[in-house]
Amino acid sequence: MIVAEPKPLEEIALSIAGYKNVLILGCGTCVSVCLTGGDKEAWILADELITSKYFKDTPPSFSVQTIERQCEKDMLEVYLKMPPETDAVLSMACGAGVQTVSEIFKTLPVLPALNTTFLGALEETRLWREKCQGCGNCILALTAGVCPVSRCAKKLFNGPCGGSSKGKCEISQEVDCAWQLIIDRLEGLGRIEDYGRIIPSRDWSTDRGGGPRKLIRPDRDSSISKS
Repeated sequence: MIVAEPKPLEEIALSIAGYKNVLILGCGTCVSVCLTGGDKEAWILADELITSKYFKDTPPSFSVQTIERQCEKDMLEVYLKMPPETDAVLSMACGAGVQTVSEIFKTLPVLPALNTTFLGALEETRLWREKCQGCGNCILALTAGVCPVSRCAKKLFNGPCGGSSKGKCEISQEVDCAWQLIIDRLEGLGRIEDYGRIIPSRDWSTDRGGGPRKLIRPDRDSSISKS
């Protein structure tokens, strides 16, 4: 899932200072699961921001709504009922949601309440760790389900670096060496011979180096051109 963390209240207050009527818009999917952007969090944020200590002048008036996904234009157009007096939107979605709301409501400033951090997974109660960077060319079949792109500090593809020690990364003893995890997993699967396979040089054209990416599925809708 997309994981995000709340911006500091002081930063949020500064971004909405000067507006009179602000809609705090929660998002009910990824950021709801990681406890930063759902309906409950939207109401909590409204209660926190109404405290005058964050504003030099009178705080804005806040309204609160939550929709399932802010990153879908159709859902925004159908389900979001924008209060007519709204002069700014404070979005509790990831960066994709903030930008999509901006595209729909072109005359309103749409401001982020969260910092989008990574694609992650829940490891234990209230702890999410980065698992994926969306590189566009997944090699998890070769690395026993452990991603060296996101979990190795150097993004190495053919074994650990010389800085790893006792299964830990040289950047911190709190960080597991991704390749030690891969080796352990391969051993557990009875596939340790795969460790000797050379992974070809990486084609990074599917990553962010090629600019903003898109996905088109013409096989799912005959009305979409393959060009």
